[in-house]
Amino acid sequence: MDVQITVDVERLRSQIQEKYANVAESPDEGFHFHTGYRLIEMLDYPSDMVGQLPDSAVESFAGVGNPWALGPVEKGWTVVDIGSGAGLDALIAGLKVGAEGHVIGVDMTDEMLGKARANAAGLGLSHVEFRKGLAEALPVDDASVDLVISNGVINLVPDKARAYQEVFRILRPGGRAYIADIVIQKPLDEEDKKDVDLWTG
Repeated sequence: MDVQITVDVERLRSQIQEKYANVAESPDEGFHFHTGYRLIEMLDYPSDMVGQLPDSAVESFAGVGNPWALGPVEKGWTVVDIGSGAGLDALIAGLKVGAEGHVIGVDMTDEMLGKARANAAGLGLSHVEFRKGLAEALPVDDASVDLVISNGVINLVPDKARAYQEVFRILRPGGRAYIADIVIQKPLDEEDKKDVDLWTG
């Protein structure tokens, strides 16, 4: 399926990276979206899991929903987290799947990746890794994943059809996707679709 992308993709990605680098490095600064422990409480995250995570994993969390309310996660599963940020959801996945499982977080922001890798190492979760990449070109093998999660990320992706094609590409037959995101309730005009500031803010 060919989708016409009207926004300046490179400028959009640059602004997203800049914003989320700031969330990683200065989580207490205050943003137009909720973050950290207050957001965790609002979204009714599993407190037993969050309680096992370091503050540095929680403080930069900027999701929009609770993917863990959407279905089960089994020991031994392979999980991919698209737009993994500082690692909160990927780390929870790591706790759920256990050492016999595997979790891959994918993010395009170096500052978030650095923070996520440090968080996983601090917890001793060697089966949780973080790779640099885009939702539209996931650095993950075909049909290798039991569960894909994503939390507040696909709304920022210019080619959403391609992102979902990637989800289906990497899932094994019978695999699951738990997606938490935001949607708009009415069509946007062409000028709004080109406005990077509306995408990011």
